[in-house]
Amino acid sequence: MMAMHHEMAVWTHYVNIALGLWLIASPAMLGSGSAAIAWNDVASGALVVGLSLWARLPSGGRAAWAIAVVGIWLTFAPLVFWAPTPLEYANDTLVGALIIAFAILIPHSMPMTGPDIPSGWTYNPSSWMQRAPIIALGLVSFLIARYMAAFQLGHVPAAWDPLFGDGTERVLSSPISMAWPVSDAGLGAVVYLSEVLMGFMGDPRRWRTMPWMVTMFFIAVVPLGIVSIVLVILQPLGVGVFCTLCLLTALFMLLMIPLSLDEVVAMGQFLLRSRRAGRGFWRTFVLGGEAFPRARESDLERLDQERPAHALLGVTLPPTLLATSLLGVWLTFSPLALGSTDAPRSAAHLLGPLVLTVALIATSEVARPLRLLNVPLGLAIAVTPFVLAGSGAAATINSVVIGVALIVLSLPRGRVDQRYAGLERRLI
Repeated sequence: MMAMHHEMAVWTHYVNIALGLWLIASPAMLGSGSAAIAWNDVASGALVVGLSLWARLPSGGRAAWAIAVVGIWLTFAPLVFWAPTPLEYANDTLVGALIIAFAILIPHSMPMTGPDIPSGWTYNPSSWMQRAPIIALGLVSFLIARYMAAFQLGHVPAAWDPLFGDGTERVLSSPISMAWPVSDAGLGAVVYLSEVLMGFMGDPRRWRTMPWMVTMFFIAVVPLGIVSIVLVILQPLGVGVFCTLCLLTALFMLLMIPLSLDEVVAMGQFLLRSRRAGRGFWRTFVLGGEAFPRARESDLERLDQERPAHALLGVTLPPTLLATSLLGVWLTFSPLALGSTDAPRSAAHLLGPLVLTVALIATSEVARPLRLLNVPLGLAIAVTPFVLAGSGAAATINSVVIGVALIVLSLPRGRVDQRYAGLERRLI
């Protein structure tokens, strides 16, 4: 299988040789406003060419991963060297992404044999339709972050904000953003781009053939979503204004969390079964393994997994969670309407995004018990006006009503439509 894999993917290394030559010639062809970026392009291109020649050989498997590391570095280089022109930034970012794709993504997408639906499940959480919304959200987030990075690097004179006037510019030029040694929006763009690339990696059986990739994808999605919420919370508290584009990227990344959790659960169940069957954990984690026999499987079932209607299998939005999400949004912006000041306003800006975060993550059926975290949050919201000075009558009534409603709405589980090898019976 490894020999066949190498033979099928050898053409990708010739593409990377061409990309390496493009990098070497870039300073002369495209011009350069930075000597550091020019020399970096030449050195990186030479490395890609040399490593690609090695990767062509049957023994050059490790060279492909080294090429991917060079590609990753190219996506960071314009930020490290503060690329003075947008052309240098775009060139390194695009070529770096292509090098990663041809070095490891395409070669590791060879279809594997065996069942694609986990035993005891009603759908495949690694199907292309399941991954499509995550890839789309990551791509849009990358484009938005890339635009904000262009403002921080001085490539565009202003940053557009349709709702909060100069809010985007104030946030991007705030001391919080400037505390980073590189553009923080540019760092976000790199992470979003990596999520898009990881979304393409592996075939529809990667929950059992590439557990390490599913784990890396989970680590990239979940912590980033949480960090995005923290940054949104810091905007009104630390800067005193909201940023529309920042809110959009935070929302998109938050939506990616429930969409990715089912694949992680399927991978975890597979690793647990493999360990109980006497298979080595780390070998299975790195190399994958054969699936356990499934009671029923047919070509029709596999084809069904690629229907667009199946892109959101495993995610449901009960009316209780919808109402909870709306309450979280209202609580976040209610100080602007009710005139709360100081501590009560800060509490609303803090607790509102947390309520929304919990509610949206709980739309994943396998994470439905997390909705109960909104019970203590609702209690905190209800008592806040009586603990913090500065709440008016309207703000006090608003907090009490929202807090009680959150507690009541968080108790029902809501419907769970799919089957997860018995896990659905243990979801409270």
